[in-house]
Amino acid sequence: MITIQDCIGLSSLSESEVDAIAEHEHVPEMIAVELGYWLGRTPDGQQRILWMIDDDIGLARVHGNMVHARELLDVRAHYLETHPTIH
Repeated sequence: MITIQDCIGLSSLSESEVDAIAEHEHVPEMIAVELGYWLGRTPDGQQRILWMIDDDIGLARVHGNMVHARELLDVRAHYLETHPTIH
């Protein structure tokens, strides 16, 4: 049987990146994996994932949740590090 971890592994995303997509889109983790996989195949889609993470950072800051904002900044840094084609 294939697990959620297997699917995340096939998506070219980290679990925290998938979690950020799920948070932003208000969808279950598996849907976020599928969306991330699909978006990650194009430069425009990769940019959209980055925008989702940035939007989540902004919302965390607005709500005064600086711990979560800092966690998402780490997610953003990792995403940019592992997807160098994003400008």
